[in-house]
Amino acid sequence: MPNPTSIERVASGKRPNVLLISADQWRGDCLSAVGHPSVKTPNVDALARDGVLFRRHFAGAAPCSPARATLYTGLYQMNHRVCRNGSPLDARFDNLALAARRSGYDPTLFGYTDTAPDPRGMDPNDPHLTTYEGVLPGFSVRQLLPEHEKQWLSWLRSRGHDDATSRDIHIPVGAKPGEISNAPPAYSKDETQTAFLVDEFIRWLGERDEPWFAHVSFLRPHPPFSVPEPYNRMFAPSEGPAFARAEDCWMEQAAHPFLAYAMPLIGKGGFIHGGEGPASDWTSPDFAAIRATYYGMIAEVDAQLGRIWGALKDAGAWGDTLIVFTSDHAEMMGDHWILGKGGFFDGSYHIPLVIRDPGQGGGTGGQVQRFTSAADIFPTLCDRLGLVPNNHLDGETLMPFLKGAEPEGWRDAVFWEFDFRDIAEGGAERHFGLRSNACNLAVIRGQRFKYVHFAGLPPLLFDLANDPMELTNLADDQDYVATRLAYAEKLLSLRARHLDQTLAYTILTEKGPVSGRP
Repeated sequence: MPNPTSIERVASGKRPNVLLISADQWRGDCLSAVGHPSVKTPNVDALARDGVLFRRHFAGAAPCSPARATLYTGLYQMNHRVCRNGSPLDARFDNLALAARRSGYDPTLFGYTDTAPDPRGMDPNDPHLTTYEGVLPGFSVRQLLPEHEKQWLSWLRSRGHDDATSRDIHIPVGAKPGEISNAPPAYSKDETQTAFLVDEFIRWLGERDEPWFAHVSFLRPHPPFSVPEPYNRMFAPSEGPAFARAEDCWMEQAAHPFLAYAMPLIGKGGFIHGGEGPASDWTSPDFAAIRATYYGMIAEVDAQLGRIWGALKDAGAWGDTLIVFTSDHAEMMGDHWILGKGGFFDGSYHIPLVIRDPGQGGGTGGQVQRFTSAADIFPTLCDRLGLVPNNHLDGETLMPFLKGAEPEGWRDAVFWEFDFRDIAEGGAERHFGLRSNACNLAVIRGQRFKYVHFAGLPPLLFDLANDPMELTNLADDQDYVATRLAYAEKLLSLRARHLDQTLAYTILTEKGPVSGRP
């Protein structure tokens, strides 16, 4: 009798390999599979043809730590309470690594998770309490790569780059620190941080003889914006869609008190290595040149994904491996004259999601138009692997979509949050005269309307059908009062439904505990 194929083995109940890939700061519209006018992503596109592409997928929060907390725990920020980079993740919450470990996997990390540990019960002198770049509980670490990149820099020196002693290595050859340039850095396309992690993953893959669970967490296309040949000149500044923005950055800042506060704080150094001064000094051509480099960085990551696909096939593991490709959050990339992430615009939160499950065939090659959230990843993995989370989750399983079905009662809007408190310095609190717990916003975005509720500042309402660039606030327009109230009520109801339900479905009776069903 012939041996079963790998797809037949997965379908028959054999535990799949699980590969979760995140590419930091990748915009959801930057895929050729969704029709981007210039970006080409052949390897993500190939994954989508063999899986399911979710076109309206959104992060649950920003920046990195809050966004990843939602991805890893399946909880909205209102419940996991990772408000900023450096906010500890409460140790009582379950996560995808812990759950996978309960199922017999040894979840292994390549990259980083940006998880600040819960300080309760830890010694105050523990060096883990000096950084937000900790490791999510449950992961074994094969290759750590936090933002200082020291592991990668050491690897570069071993390859003959004696000057790779700091992140100055990202400055393009011949350029001055802070100069926008499409010249390549000193390292090659085979020596990027992405290539470094892929090399280590492929080595590790060759050691596997049991079902495995890996998280490959790429830093790119996160800044600093610099990329080697041939990607540095792959796109021209003239390429790409029109920027979604007002006539100038001053008009953007005048649109809302939050923008007037936050936009001047965006510095050049966070995007072009060695840059000084506010990013608002950059001109339209500057933003276009930076965007061309960003597109090149996406192409570089996509090429490395192709190496992973090839390695899985060479190892005979392609048909046994469930792959999830996504990002933590997106990148404004010049829209609204802003770089980075945060605030309320779609550009910061619309992210890619492709899931390829060889055990499911009904949805293969499909594109899902329904709203999905980063909070849905953990519930989906639990559903697929037969795991039970240890606490309430806010997300929903995406398995019906992977089977080609339409789930009943699926959400008609997506929800995200952004917290701009400044615990260490108190800058936002002083500026607005607010307590820290009022320095936050919540967004509910439907097919047509998008409502932004600030705890301590005026709200926003956008008619996306007539204003897709989010330039006209209708919150005070009398013709839209009913719409604004309806969306405020919708947001209130969503928050009420997602209060922690961990024990809310349990009641103690004379016969003992009785648990209901969510």
